[in-house]
Amino acid sequence: MSSRAYRYIIRIAGTDIDGSLKTAYGLAEIKGVGVNLAYAICRRLGIDPEMRIGYLTDEEIKRIEDVIANPLNYGLPSWIVNRRKDYTTGRDMHLIGPELIFYVKQDIEREKKIKSWRGIRHMFGLKVRGQRTRTTGRLGLTVGVRKKRR
Repeated sequence: MSSRAYRYIIRIAGTDIDGSLKTAYGLAEIKGVGVNLAYAICRRLGIDPEMRIGYLTDEEIKRIEDVIANPLNYGLPSWIVNRRKDYTTGRDMHLIGPELIFYVKQDIEREKKIKSWRGIRHMFGLKVRGQRTRTTGRLGLTVGVRKKRR
């Protein structure tokens, strides 16, 4: 490890990552890359996930960026990507950074336009995934509990 130079900040896929983080957790700092995908990338490329990310070489960083951009080309399973069966193209894709944010906003707008249940919940700013709303998710003044007068 002495031949590797340590860098305090690493830039991968448009994200600055603290060099003191372990490789898998450093990769998970990238929006769209979770810990499971980060470990899969490390295993596929033969990089130690416990090594500090600041010790990565330029060539390893380039290979990591390529795998993040096209995980299916490197033999990773289709269930690990974050956008399977895209609505418009029907392909399995992996999105990162601002591209991911754009696609999520586009999906929400489509739901609103077709007036699905989820779209309506989004329109009114309510909980979308079946959570309780009796006491949580309130905006403005909160209502306390009042005892009944006798």
